[in-house]
Amino acid sequence: MNHYEERLAHDLSILRSRIASLGSVLDASLERAVRAFLGRDRELAGATILGDRPVNRATREIDHLCHAFVARHLPSAGHLRYISSVLRMSIALERIGDYAVSISREAVQSRSPTPPMVARDIEMMAEQARGILRQSMKAFDEQNAELARGTMAMESQSNAVYRKVYRDLLAEGERHDVPIRDLFAFLVILGRLERISDQARNICEETVFAVTGETKAISPFHVLFLDRRNAGPSVVAQAIAQKAFPRSGRYESGGWEPAPSLDTGLLEFMDRHGHDLRGAVPAKADTAYESIRRFDVVVALSPGAWERIPEQPYSAVFLDWSAEVAGSGPEGRLEDAHREELYKRLASRIRDLMEILSGEHAS
Repeated sequence: MNHYEERLAHDLSILRSRIASLGSVLDASLERAVRAFLGRDRELAGATILGDRPVNRATREIDHLCHAFVARHLPSAGHLRYISSVLRMSIALERIGDYAVSISREAVQSRSPTPPMVARDIEMMAEQARGILRQSMKAFDEQNAELARGTMAMESQSNAVYRKVYRDLLAEGERHDVPIRDLFAFLVILGRLERISDQARNICEETVFAVTGETKAISPFHVLFLDRRNAGPSVVAQAIAQKAFPRSGRYESGGWEPAPSLDTGLLEFMDRHGHDLRGAVPAKADTAYESIRRFDVVVALSPGAWERIPEQPYSAVFLDWSAEVAGSGPEGRLEDAHREELYKRLASRIRDLMEILSGEHAS
């Protein structure tokens, strides 16, 4: 190994050591923050809040080391990917420190004891979040892409835990045993713990990029068009979207009371516009939580659509375009005089939607 290679390896070793050290500091900070909240330990909460100052300095020092490394070594290929990943990763680490501060501040503000069920839930989510964070940091330290991918799968499973905990919290609120102020505090803490898992996933994605050069795939947006009968507006909207923006999205349509079939007039109208719907059958929409959460956007095309979704996921965007289908018939089938106008309106709204989601070059 020549002098240049020794210096490069030395600088990488320092950077790697600083990152690993910061990960350990953040893990301990999160543990203290949760313990301070559950025990209403103001002194520990205060120490944890002050401890964020060194975290911020450490992230700035990591950034400085990265910039110095680039200036000194003019890295390329794998080394350049590593440095760019560290720069993005330091943002995630700084935010995790901010989450520990938020939890600690809630410990200072809260007065009443945490209900046992909520305390158990917070401990469970905290341990899960810290475990995922430790795994993500280990994957980055070892530059282990397979471990990073496995950790991302763990993070995906945490959504189910969050839903369970959220429902427990709702149950506590409905019993009116907990002050509203503390209920909000619990929500803040649960949200921060969930975001820690999200940031750990970001770290895993940076690991995969640094090791393999693979960037996060841009997934097509998943859109559901929902109306009562799935025999008119929702079918038209799905067909328009599939033809105009096939690469930018995946599109489904459904109705909560689907018609037996599509009428001949609609089939002929859509055929004239270049949409072959022969063989299409109205489908019943599955509006259960686990089905709806698959979608990025849900578009209502009939009044009363939202009442058919008992639990609306936070991750989905819900849009109401029911005013656009005022010309549809009583059974959801389109009247001849309104088909052309409806088609134009939906085409315009879908174009606007997909350009917002995917940019002006949506396709």
